[in-house]
Amino acid sequence: VAWIRDNPNTPLRVETLCEISGMSRASLHRHFVAITGFSPLQYHKQLQLQEARQLLLAGARSASDVAFAVGYNSASQFSREYVRQFGAPPARHVRQVRQAIDAPAAPSVQQMRGS
Repeated sequence: VAWIRDNPNTPLRVETLCEISGMSRASLHRHFVAITGFSPLQYHKQLQLQEARQLLLAGARSASDVAFAVGYNSASQFSREYVRQFGAPPARHVRQVRQAIDAPAAPSVQQMRGS
């Protein structure tokens, strides 16, 4: 887990994780899922998509630039996985999040009553 977190943009090879951990593939998978709830590849993908989301929200980089920055080799694959994770394509999702942040909070019941 630490190696994946420390190397989020490095292509993940399960063999590398097996060597680092000193475990067989089956043992690594079993222990990894027990700790994280994800396979190593799923966990890596989650980190990539979370980092991509942060990069997209932080600046004016295009989705394809961000896709390559977080380690994807295909902008279309990145977009498909982003939609699966966040429910909307990158540009629309970022727009929705920014609108939600900028929207004024709805008045509470007490504010509406004038208390």
